[in-house]
Amino acid sequence: MTRLTRQQWLIGAGVGALIGAGYVWSRFRQAVATAECRVAARSSTIATPFGTLEYAMAGSGPPLLMIHGTGGGFDQGLRFAGVLKRFGHQIIAPSRFGYLRSDFPEDPSLVNQADALAALLDHLAIDRLAVAGGSAGALSATAFALRHPDRCSALVLLVPAANVDGSDPVEMSALQETAVRTLLTSDFAFWSALNIAPETLIGTLLATDPALLATVSQSERARAFGILADIMPIGARAKGMLNDARQAGHPAAMDFSQLRMPVLLISAEDDRFGTAATARKIAEAVAHAEITILPDGGHIWLGHDVEVAQRIDRFLAQSV
Repeated sequence: MTRLTRQQWLIGAGVGALIGAGYVWSRFRQAVATAECRVAARSSTIATPFGTLEYAMAGSGPPLLMIHGTGGGFDQGLRFAGVLKRFGHQIIAPSRFGYLRSDFPEDPSLVNQADALAALLDHLAIDRLAVAGGSAGALSATAFALRHPDRCSALVLLVPAANVDGSDPVEMSALQETAVRTLLTSDFAFWSALNIAPETLIGTLLATDPALLATVSQSERARAFGILADIMPIGARAKGMLNDARQAGHPAAMDFSQLRMPVLLISAEDDRFGTAATARKIAEAVAHAEITILPDGGHIWLGHDVEVAQRIDRFLAQSV
C-alpha cells in the first residue's frame, strides 16, 4: 500500500479545502440571489423631499400603515400584518430610511421619516388611517402620530423598542456590539450564523427565548425562522439598521403625553429587549392608552400571532 508523502497530504488537504470553500461560497451566493429575488418586483417607489421611498400594499379594506422594525423593510411589515390582512385590512408597508430601496437622506431623523410617510399618504390619496409600528418602527409611528395627528386615526405600538427613560433598553458590552455590528452589516456573516446557529439568533437578534420553539405550532416556528431569513439581503438594510441602533442609544425626543388618538400598546413579559417595561412607561404617559402584556412570546410574540392580530383588529374596530 502506497503511503502519502507529507507534501501529497498537504496538497490533498488544500484541494479539499478549496472545494469546500467553493461549495460554501456557492451556497452563500445562491442564498443572496434568492433573497434579492424575494424582495424584487414586490414593491413600488415614490419620490419625496427626502429621496426615494419604497412601499408595498396588500389586502383590501380599511387601510393600516404598518411600519417595520430593525432588520426589516416593506417585507417585514407585510409579514407582521399578515393575519390582519386576512382579517380584512389593507396593509401599506413602507421601507424606512436606509432599508432596501428607500434612500438614506442626509438627515434621517424621525421627524423627516414622519414627513416622508405623510408624502406617501398624499401619493396614495389617503387623508387619514390607522398606524402601527413594530419594534424600532414604533418610534417612526409615534413621530408620525405626533407630527401629523389629523392623519392618524389610531396608533398601535407593538413591542416598542424605544428609549423612554434616557437609557438604552438593550445594553451590550463593547465585544457584543462589535459582534452584532458584524452580523448586521455582512451578508456572509449573517448567513453563516443563520445556518450554524439559527436558534441562537432567535435568542439574540430576535430577543425571544428559543426554548419557546418547542412549545408552539409548526406555523409559528416557521414564522420565527422566516423573520430571521427575511433579514437577508443585509447589505440593502445596513444603513437603516445602524441608524436604528443610533436612535435606540439616545432618549426618544418625543412627548408621548401629547398623543390624542386612541393608542394600543402590546408587548410580552419575557421580551429580552425589555419592551414590556417600555410599553408600561408609555402607557403611564398616555392617560387613555390601552395596554396588553402577553405572559411570553418574546420580541416576536411567538405563539401569539393570531391573538395579537385579533387584539389589534378589535382595537381598530372600536377606534373608527
